Amino acid sequence: MATEVSTGDATAFAVVGRAQQKNRAQRIWGFLGDWPVLPIIMLLILVVMALLADTPFYGGVTGFNPELPSLSDRNAAINSDADLKSYERAVARAEKNGNPIPARGHFWLGADQFGRDILTRIMKGAQISLVILTIAVTVGMVFGTTYGVAAGYFGGILDEALMRALDVYFSIPFILLALVAVIVFGQSITVMLVLLALLAWPPFVRNVRAEVLSLKEREYVAAARATGASDVWIMWKHIVPNVINTVIVIATLRVGQLILAEAILSFLGAGVPPPTPTWGAMVAEGRDYLASAWWISFFPGVMIFLLVMSLNFIGDWFRDKFDPRLRNSV
Repeated sequence: MATEVSTGDATAFAVVGRAQQKNRAQRIWGFLGDWPVLPIIMLLILVVMALLADTPFYGGVTGFNPELPSLSDRNAAINSDADLKSYERAVARAEKNGNPIPARGHFWLGADQFGRDILTRIMKGAQISLVILTIAVTVGMVFGTTYGVAAGYFGGILDEALMRALDVYFSIPFILLALVAVIVFGQSITVMLVLLALLAWPPFVRNVRAEVLSLKEREYVAAARATGASDVWIMWKHIVPNVINTVIVIATLRVGQLILAEAILSFLGAGVPPPTPTWGAMVAEGRDYLASAWWISFFPGVMIFLLVMSLNFIGDWFRDKFDPRLRNSV
């Protein structure tokens, strides 16, 4: 009898244990479903890489300068050491400049056709890309939101003129505009910022305008008008706070598209001038070496893919959380 009781207890404990494990797994899965944990982790890794890119390169994180070539290390393989003569020259430069003696560099992701470390250039490219995209999206968001709010709130002739101007702007091929701008003004980070800002603002206009057309008919807006509030005060206090959720969602989704646009411009030679690294330019530089040194294009391409995918997931999460129509349908 004692044996039967102990066996039954063991079976009961096993059932309870399996149920607890199942509940724990469901809670973890539910948490991962409710929050974009993995995309946020990926973005944090990219931010850390961008911050580490400003550490001293000789004796720093990687031991390499992202812009300084080393012809003896051309197309160095993945997980290989820097050429000894190249390292001796780096030591001589450090001693001449009074810098710490660097450790011998190691190409964890290989080197490009000029002997520059891929990992170091990816880190520096992350910094440049994030700075450019942050400024471009911010400028585009502010201008596009202001444009959409003005068109939707005032309506009439102003709305018609602003929207027809937007239609004309949409008819201009962006790639052609970018190439002309580079020919006229040359390659620079400023030109890239302006081009991406010009590409960033239009998607905000139509969505914000549609929201404002509905919001301006609400009772609290009519009450504000009745009390003598100015149009600027009404737009700032009652309209903009109610469209900010839509603006945030559009911004997060737009960043991924701007990353691809920056990569395309760099690939076409209309991006940031060399030797400053950007991911798109690195992919373009390695296209002639895919058979012999595939890592030159592969790893920057992977970083573009991961960043765009992470931002798209976060944008979808913002849309699900902030869109009242989606919340009410769940």
